[in-house]
Amino acid sequence: MRRMDKGTVYLLLLPSLVPIAALSVFPLLRGMYLGFTDARAGRRVETHFTGLENYQELLKDDLFWGSFRVGLAWAFGVTVLQFLLALGLALLLNENLRFRGLARVLALVPWAMPPVVVGILWRLVYHPDAGLLNEALHRAGADALRTNWLGDFTTALPAVIIVGVWAGMPQTTVVLLAGLQGVAKDLHEAASVDGASAWQRFRNITIPGLMPVIIAITSLDFIWNFNSFGLVYVLTQGGPGGKTMLPMLFAYEEAFRYGNYGYAAALGNVMVLIIVALLAIYLRRRLREANA
Repeated sequence: MRRMDKGTVYLLLLPSLVPIAALSVFPLLRGMYLGFTDARAGRRVETHFTGLENYQELLKDDLFWGSFRVGLAWAFGVTVLQFLLALGLALLLNENLRFRGLARVLALVPWAMPPVVVGILWRLVYHPDAGLLNEALHRAGADALRTNWLGDFTTALPAVIIVGVWAGMPQTTVVLLAGLQGVAKDLHEAASVDGASAWQRFRNITIPGLMPVIIAITSLDFIWNFNSFGLVYVLTQGGPGGKTMLPMLFAYEEAFRYGNYGYAAALGNVMVLIIVALLAIYLRRRLREANA
């Protein structure tokens, strides 16, 4: 390999670079360009370059800003609950319990299921007439609490957040469990001998040892959740009344329901910039930790 010239190396890489360019790079560049045009759905529809008109309209679009607020509430809610529940589950699975291996496998089941399947299953759970949740409330004598969980303005977003937490918690659990196994047991044993309580050992040894892992997984979880689409689309399609309309859902509606390809592409460009900014913050923090 050292004796190969650069031309030969590039020639060998070409078969793998062509699909990447055709399926990833070109669509990305095409989508970015469409964000500066008035492209619309339809055959033989002329497309004109409009500059920043789509972005000026975007700044005045209350529906977009509403979806942005919903997206932030969804991302923060799911990420925080995912972390707290996953941390508790990881601590439990880190103990020397019976059937621990089986429990670890079962904890990964939601992660292995496609978002569409998860959405369909939870729609059955939340069904207002034949759903498991309302049936359980009925049998418990709490008929006053029964409602259309995905169709009520006050319960739709919390109900969807619960599904997001259930579906995404396994990956956070796996990462935290790997981090827990990297925390030195000698420190816990020494602190226990010195009389430290379980809470003191958790606060002063476990959490500091897990901090790099916590920062990494919560940052990535927030980015993934903010950028999510499939699960919420299957559950509510953004309803009722836009209460679960995430930014990606809003862009999808603009493109494939209303045919505003240019405006939808502008929305996508804004989302890309937001995700890049979040990634930059995450990478900057990681570089600081590496150089510390």
